[in-house]
Amino acid sequence: MSAYPQWQRVPLRWKDNDVYGHVNNVVHYALMDTVINTWLIERGGLDMHEGDTIGLCVESHCNYHGSVSFPDTLSVGLRVGHLGRTSVRYEIGMYRDDEVIAEGHFVHVFVDRASRRPVEVSGQLREALEALRPG
Repeated sequence: MSAYPQWQRVPLRWKDNDVYGHVNNVVHYALMDTVINTWLIERGGLDMHEGDTIGLCVESHCNYHGSVSFPDTLSVGLRVGHLGRTSVRYEIGMYRDDEVIAEGHFVHVFVDRASRRPVEVSGQLREALEALRPG
């Protein structure tokens, strides 16, 4: 768990359970997306509604190691595995207590909102992403 510089506690909701009584895989992806975007808005200064730059998810993946269900609370760790000129690969770990439940990654390409052409990651956004690099 020490490999992640940022942590967010996320309580699961009743509606996160599927008919099998556990959290469905789509919820894991939504949690990863939520933790990433919380960081981008709060620390990176990203304005999802009015900003000139937006992040588009071009790749995502998740490995499942355990099962969880409501009313569990997950600790979700976030780090940057690679920061390029116009893109970033986030790595996410989801834990219940000390047990790893799922590990995944998201790749964002930052683009101009209007043209959808890649733009360089700079300024406050780059600083926030640099802070998520381990060690």
